[in-house]
Amino acid sequence: MTRKRVLIIDDDARNIFALTATLRAKGFDCLSCLNAQDALHLLQTDEVVDAILIDMMMPDMDGYEAIPRIKNIDSRRQLPIIAVTAQAMVGDREKCLQAGATDYVAKPIDVDRLLSLLPRS
Repeated sequence: MTRKRVLIIDDDARNIFALTATLRAKGFDCLSCLNAQDALHLLQTDEVVDAILIDMMMPDMDGYEAIPRIKNIDSRRQLPIIAVTAQAMVGDREKCLQAGATDYVAKPIDVDRLLSLLPRS
């Protein structure tokens, strides 16, 4: 059985480290990018990615701008994209979904909820 690969896009290396450690312990492989532009370049290659976790609040290009651009890449159109944000106000989930996210998790991340959203097989 092949391990699923998750691309983590976050401008905070500590968040990438924590998510990577958690996901690897649960049987996932992880890739990471510190900004959305690097992620877009990676996603235009043949790199295997089964799901994306994207921080919604990043400098230069935030998740609200990046998600539609990811969805415009033909080979990535159906890729699950989970918005990760510290913004947990009323309406934030809907705003993430309107941007094209498959689902939404708030920080601090509930690992069990996150795992339920990721593809397993």
